[in-house]
Amino acid sequence: MNRRTTALLSTAIVTAVAAGVGAGTAPTASAAPNAGGGRGAGATSDPFYRYDGGKPLASYRPGDVLKKRTLNYHVLGIPTPLKAVQLLYRTTDAQGRPSANVTTVVRSPHGDGNKAVSYQSFYDSLSPEDGPSRAIAGDVSLGGVIANAESVILAPLLLKGYDLVIPDTEGQNADFAAGPEYGTNTLDSIRAANRTQETGLHAGTRIGLFGYSGGAIATNWTSALAPAYAPEVNKQLVGFAEGGLLVAPAHNLKYVDGALAWNGVIPMAVIGVSRSYGIDLTPYLSAKGLAVVNELEHGSIVDALGRHPGMTWKDMAKPDYKDPNSIPAFVEAVNKINLGQAATPTIPGFIGQGNAGWLEGTFNTPPGIGTGDGVMVAGDVRALARQYCATGNGSIKYEEYGLLSHVGAMPYWTLRAMTWLDDRFAGRTAPTSCGRIPAGNSLEPQKPTARP
Repeated sequence: MNRRTTALLSTAIVTAVAAGVGAGTAPTASAAPNAGGGRGAGATSDPFYRYDGGKPLASYRPGDVLKKRTLNYHVLGIPTPLKAVQLLYRTTDAQGRPSANVTTVVRSPHGDGNKAVSYQSFYDSLSPEDGPSRAIAGDVSLGGVIANAESVILAPLLLKGYDLVIPDTEGQNADFAAGPEYGTNTLDSIRAANRTQETGLHAGTRIGLFGYSGGAIATNWTSALAPAYAPEVNKQLVGFAEGGLLVAPAHNLKYVDGALAWNGVIPMAVIGVSRSYGIDLTPYLSAKGLAVVNELEHGSIVDALGRHPGMTWKDMAKPDYKDPNSIPAFVEAVNKINLGQAATPTIPGFIGQGNAGWLEGTFNTPPGIGTGDGVMVAGDVRALARQYCATGNGSIKYEEYGLLSHVGAMPYWTLRAMTWLDDRFAGRTAPTSCGRIPAGNSLEPQKPTARP
């Protein structure tokens, strides 16, 4: 495929996404493999997503390939000429147990297998049916519209000659917000791609990490876990670019409390944390809280945003648990997914963060937490960037966008992040903001409180 054909393909991708989103409806999926089936976590009619081998899953190494297939890359159910290799591989879940997950590798028509971008999607869903691999395979769902729309971001990377690795970061149970699992899923996705001849990738491929919002969660946890969990992958990484980052989830829940739109992440986080770590938070919920959680059990961020404007944690919890820290299991879980308690990445990083959350209906400024972009807390992200500088990584570039909200900051950050990554692949010295990043919040673990 020549450059002109690829340019036309990129235009087709953008047009398809714009047409699908603008019309508010999606075309019928093509004859490509279709995930289909129910929306229950882990449930799918497509056998590709299930490990059904005779050997115990634990007998495989993390990153070992269990199944593979090649298909056309789809956008909103429409097949494009690009081919995609999908891999079912062995990885590790939030509780350290062996699990199986899927990733997609798309080869650039101009690539040579020597450089790739691991793109972490911001599909944010409690249903595995909304993951990027399903969208790429031709499945169409409301929650999957985000993964389809991200093709607009992927097309320029392909044009630049980057091969793409696109993991289902949340795994096949859709463990929303389980940052450590996002990281292991991503690292083992890269391992699987390196071990598969059809991808063209190998142990010498240089790889950049790229993700916004939910994709930033995966990107940062991947960077933090790589030196210990996958040191051979860490040697391949040239840098991580992320924006709109979740750092200390307990802070975010207080920040979005009562917001007009983003408070929908409160029940999503309750479900995701419960599912990821095998705990049951329903005994602490009020009748309204139970109703909201049941409504969103297999929903996506598309279902949650603006559904219950002004709803607070106190509305969702029984009176004895109006302070979430009075629930020991909650405290234990949120401390596990606090990036402030994770290791410092050893690779250069570019971190962008909006700070005009009022534009998206979040007006809270809780003590010790402050403002953010509507869902992510700017003071937490500053604190993390400063922490990385103070603990030995002097190649951290931090930018804060005082007039941009979470959604608004994404396109601005994306262009800057792509340029930053281009420079890392070109071998240019990484810029630094260390010593110039304003003070942030405390990232210390949450402490349990007594019930009233």
